[in-house]
Amino acid sequence: MRNIRFLSVLDRMLMSDLLKTIISVLTVLVVIVVSRNFIKILKMAVDGLISNEAVVSILGLKIVLASANFIVPAVFVSVLMVLGRMYRDQEMSALSSAGAGVGRLYVAVFKTLIPVVFIAAWMSLVVSPWAASKVEKTIYTEKQNIGVRAIGEGKFSEYNKGNLIFYVEKISADNVMHDVFVQNKRENEVGILTAEKAEVRTINDDLYIIFINGERVQGNAGEVDFIFESFTEYGMRLDSSGGIQVNPISGISTRKLLHTRDLNELSELHHRLSVPFSIIVLAIMAVPLAQVRPRSGVYGNLAAAFLIYFSFANFEKVSNSWMVKGEIPPWLGFWGVYFLAAFFIVILLVRLYGLTWVILQMQGKQA
Repeated sequence: MRNIRFLSVLDRMLMSDLLKTIISVLTVLVVIVVSRNFIKILKMAVDGLISNEAVVSILGLKIVLASANFIVPAVFVSVLMVLGRMYRDQEMSALSSAGAGVGRLYVAVFKTLIPVVFIAAWMSLVVSPWAASKVEKTIYTEKQNIGVRAIGEGKFSEYNKGNLIFYVEKISADNVMHDVFVQNKRENEVGILTAEKAEVRTINDDLYIIFINGERVQGNAGEVDFIFESFTEYGMRLDSSGGIQVNPISGISTRKLLHTRDLNELSELHHRLSVPFSIIVLAIMAVPLAQVRPRSGVYGNLAAAFLIYFSFANFEKVSNSWMVKGEIPPWLGFWGVYFLAAFFIVILLVRLYGLTWVILQMQGKQA
């Protein structure tokens, strides 16, 4: 029996060029976007809103989010660039004369892109929500810890608009405070607290300082109704920074979104599902768009391609907006842009190859 290879010479050539180009384009896009975000992150660190340790963590998560968001345009542009170069160098003419038509070209392209589609779906449905939730929680925790980070050894530190005054003799490497003195103003009373140790804990998304082995005195000077007590552990809640959304819609897991009826959450689910679908649709569209004349520039159709991509992405956002407002049903909010894209693909194929060729291909016959 004759051996049938899964990857032909054309498949291997396209796979090598496409993967290299996708990685290169995606890297450039991610670097540009993350660089702008990095300036904002550094400004937050300089202003003391986040710690230096959190900068690296947030930057890594932003890279993950940017990769998931820009994989669709990276694939679209890469297919256009690789196939456009092949048309310019007349490699397509040689392939056509060898019997490799448009159908064979689609097969070679999608042998490369199918793994990319699965990776993109995993990033969009699983990794991206986790990263978005992690970023928000990190910033939330860091902003809550603004005052706590200001506590230093051997000095008085104010927190909560001066209502809490700390003095810490020593802070160990594991962030445990030793020999702590605290003055706490609450309504019309002043409390004095001393403890051997204290540490910061997060309980039910609220920030507490837990004092260990100490004494507390509550009352006002000149009065006789003082409260004296000793404790093994005493917790003091710190006011949160407020205004930080710990778990926004972008951070909700896809599994929860699959059972939602909220239109805003459905819009987020549609956005995540659109990533793999958009790669497939735009790759189908890119094959006829990439056809250029010999000796013309490799970027001949990129201007039109960018216009098409931005129109596609904007119409997707508009349809989701209409869905959230209740102007169109949810199914049309998701599938409407793909129906329009399919119609446009048919127009492209008819313009390039003729109506007869398209009909024969749809009937499964060779032109």
